[in-house]
Amino acid sequence: MIPALTIILCFQLVGEIASRGLSLPLPGPVVGLVLLVAACLLRPALADRLRAVASGTLAHLSLFFVPAGVGVIAHLPVLAEHGLALGLAVAASTVLAIAAGAVTFAAVARRTGQTDE
Repeated sequence: MIPALTIILCFQLVGEIASRGLSLPLPGPVVGLVLLVAACLLRPALADRLRAVASGTLAHLSLFFVPAGVGVIAHLPVLAEHGLALGLAVAASTVLAIAAGAVTFAAVARRTGQTDE
């Protein structure tokens, strides 16, 4: 378990270094996750090695929302001032993300010939 967690955290560290070093517009953990997914695709044995830890982490995903909740409470004055605009932005981006996913799914289904006719 410790070696698998170390691998995951090393990918996050590499992503953080790459993001800051190359001035990427993406957060370091996102870059690290993309690198981790690429490494797992190139070396399936790595994915098998990380599977148990990843499943355990996903089983307790709700724990990761605690820091976000604390951040919301810490920034209540900002939310009070800009809450409506933030709510509209979140709602609009959610609708756009769902629409983009649906369009992408339909395009892939057409290209692979798996459409219902």
